[in-house]
Amino acid sequence: MGIPRGPSATLPAARPRARSSNLFKGKGDLSEPKVIPMKELIVLAYSGGLDTSVAIKWIQEKYGFDVVTMTLDLGQGSDFKLIEEKALKLGAVRHYSIDSKEEFANEYISRAIKANALYEGKYPLSTALSRPLISKKLVEIAWKEGAVGVAHGSTGKGNDQVRFEVTVRALDPSLRIIAPIREWGLSRHEEMEYARRHGIPLSEELGKTFSVDKNLWGRSVEGGPLEDPSVEPPEGAFEWTRAPWDAPDSPAYVEIGFDGGLPVSLNGERKGLVDLISELNALAGSHGVGRIDHLEDRLVGIKSREVYECPAALTIIEAHEDLEKAVLTRHELEFKQMVDSAWSRLVYNGLWVDPLREDLEGFIERTQERVSGIVKMKLYKGSASVVGRSSRFSLYDIGLATYGVETTFDQRLSEGFVEIWGLASKVANAVRRRASGTGA
Repeated sequence: MGIPRGPSATLPAARPRARSSNLFKGKGDLSEPKVIPMKELIVLAYSGGLDTSVAIKWIQEKYGFDVVTMTLDLGQGSDFKLIEEKALKLGAVRHYSIDSKEEFANEYISRAIKANALYEGKYPLSTALSRPLISKKLVEIAWKEGAVGVAHGSTGKGNDQVRFEVTVRALDPSLRIIAPIREWGLSRHEEMEYARRHGIPLSEELGKTFSVDKNLWGRSVEGGPLEDPSVEPPEGAFEWTRAPWDAPDSPAYVEIGFDGGLPVSLNGERKGLVDLISELNALAGSHGVGRIDHLEDRLVGIKSREVYECPAALTIIEAHEDLEKAVLTRHELEFKQMVDSAWSRLVYNGLWVDPLREDLEGFIERTQERVSGIVKMKLYKGSASVVGRSSRFSLYDIGLATYGVETTFDQRLSEGFVEIWGLASKVANAVRRRASGTGA
C-alpha cells in the first residue's frame, strides 16, 4: 500500500531542521552564522483530551523530543480551532488540522459497506476503520517534517495500539513509535496529578463519566458504569440516538438508492457519501435506531463491554445486505458471508495493510457490480426494517414464486428433484440401520 511522500491535504510548510543565529564577536565584526541544532521531532496523533495532552509534556520530558501534533476531522464534530490552540499552548511546535471526512468516507467506510462489515455480527467497525487513516496521515506528516517517529494515545489493553503500530510499521519501518500511556504506567489519579503539575487544563475531564470516540460512522462509549456488563447503559451514555420509547409514534420511511454497492441517494435525491451518512445519522437516530450493547472479544484476549451508537451504519448495512439477497445467487451469498466475516475480523484486528484485505476485496468488488437498486427502510422505535426493494438485476421472478394459477413453475419436476436431493441421506440412514441390526 504505497503512499506518495507528502500529505494529500494542504499542510503548512515544514519546519527547518536547524536555525541560524548571527553572533557578533566584537563591534562591527560579523561572525560566521552559528548553527543551533533543533531537537528531533515526534508527530503525535492528538485528540485534545487528557491522555494526549499529557503525552505532549511527557514526550518532551522523558525523551527530549519536540512534538508536532495532528488532528483529523473525521466527522466527529470537534472544535478543531480550540484543539489547535490547546496543543500549541501545551508546547507543540506545530499543529496540523486535516479535513479527512471525504477520504474516510470514500476510501474506508465505502469498503466496509460493500463488505457488510459487522465484527462479531454487531459492531460496524467505526473506530477501527479510522485508525489506518490516522496512521497514514501520521506517516505523511512525519515525512514532511523530517520527524524521527510518531506517537499515539492508546493503552496496552486495547486494539488501537495494534491498529496504529502495524499500519505505521508497514508504511515506514524506520519510524520510531512511542506509546506514552502504555509506557508510563500511571493510574488515572496519577495522570491527573501530573497534568496539574504541568498546567494541563482538567476542567473538561473532571465531569466525564465515559470515554468516548466518535466519527462519521459511529460513536463508541466505554468506562464508568458500563464496565459492569450486567448493568443497563444509562441514558447519559447516549448522544446520537433518542431512547426508543421516546421516539416518534409514527414511523419514518426512507428509500436508499444504491449504485455499485454504495448508497448514492436518499428518497430520490443524490448525495455524496459524507452528506448521506450525516443525514441518516440524524434521521435514524431520532427514531432510536443505532444503539448497540456488545460484549466484544478484543484482539489482546480481553472480553470488553462496548456500547456504540451507529444509526446510519446499521441502517445502510441492513439495506445493502438485503439488496444483495435480491441480486446475488444463493452460492454467491453463502460464500460472501464468509468473505465479509473475514474482512471484518481483519480490519478489527488491525491488519488493514495486510494483502489479504485487498484479496478479499477482489471478490467483494466483483459481486457489487450488480448491487444497484432501491431499498425502502422503515425507521420505528429503535428498529430499521426493510419493507421493500427493487433492482433491475433482481433474481426474483414472480412467475416462478407465485402460488397463483398463473405460475410458470412446473411442480411435477419437484418429485424427482426431492428424490435425488435426499439420496445421500437416504442411503446413509439405510446403512446405519443395517449396521445396527435394526433393519434394511
